[in-house]
Amino acid sequence: MEYLYKIARRLKNSGPILRRIYTKLRNANLTKQGMKVGTYAKRLAAETKIYKDVEDINVLPQIFHYWSNKYLRPMLEEFGFSNPDQFFVKYLRESASACGDDEPVFISIGAGNCDTEIRVAQLMKNTGLKRFVIECLDINPHMLLRGRQMAECEGVAENIAFVEGDFNKWKATKQYCGVLANQSLHHVLNLEGLFDKVKQALHPYGYFITSDMIGRNGHQRWPEALIEVQRFWQELPTEYRYNRQLDRYEESYENWDCSLEGFEGIRAQDILPLLLERFDFYVYIGFSNVLDVFIDRSFGHNFKTDLEWDRTFIDRLHAFDEEALRNGALTPTHMMAVLTMQPSPHHFYARGLSPEKSVRKPS
Repeated sequence: MEYLYKIARRLKNSGPILRRIYTKLRNANLTKQGMKVGTYAKRLAAETKIYKDVEDINVLPQIFHYWSNKYLRPMLEEFGFSNPDQFFVKYLRESASACGDDEPVFISIGAGNCDTEIRVAQLMKNTGLKRFVIECLDINPHMLLRGRQMAECEGVAENIAFVEGDFNKWKATKQYCGVLANQSLHHVLNLEGLFDKVKQALHPYGYFITSDMIGRNGHQRWPEALIEVQRFWQELPTEYRYNRQLDRYEESYENWDCSLEGFEGIRAQDILPLLLERFDFYVYIGFSNVLDVFIDRSFGHNFKTDLEWDRTFIDRLHAFDEEALRNGALTPTHMMAVLTMQPSPHHFYARGLSPEKSVRKPS
């Protein structure tokens, strides 16, 4: 297996068929050898380099915001918040209250530039919680430095601490009232180790709050979703098929594996089942699948929100995803969730879609 993997790795850029062979062998080898596969140090260096100069990792196409404001926001507002920042504020505050701590300490796993944590800190101060600290854990010193400078400029330096470290090897030195993971779990190779460490570090009544991607590894589409992507793809005008991130035209959508070099989506499909083994889902909001391809960074910038055809196309994609999630034909690729270590007496699942029914079992 490993010998074949090494051969395929050398040939992976020779065409789509060899690239698919490489991906399958890589995934099998990854499962077998864990952190030894793919030369961890090289992947880590690639990941650090990718984000070294990225000052805003949250820049998304306007068509994404059209969709999220029209469809995702009403879904969130049923739970008492309108956006991810308010989501984190609401449940961090609830977590601190459940722990009975007037000066809570939280930790954010994979905080990057710490921009989310800084906005959350500002919102929490505005709601009356003044004495708290959010520790920002990240391996990239360049991003943490930007976070430190931003925290000082935004007046929350006393509420934000900076911890340089690898979340694949992290060990807590204290107990936390809440743990935050914002779009970071899909970069984690040692998910089992991280989740076990979170359980050890979290107060018995604290919340583990996360927003993340839970689709196929490398953000690929599973076969049943890929068929639908290709079907919708045929409706696209030629100029909409240009991949802005990879700088190439795609006559047919290529099911690109984003985890080939760094850690992007490295074990995304394992996040949900591993969390289910270790935590209880107090809140779960699962959403999207086929739609992702058309509103994300690679192709989303090709769409214009002021064109009726573009908006109608996205409306149809959303309706298709929602029906497919309801009838079980597809599983969600995104989630927002609040997890507890103690069994919760109540569970709140958006549209009645449970985390158990959201697991896509590879076969």
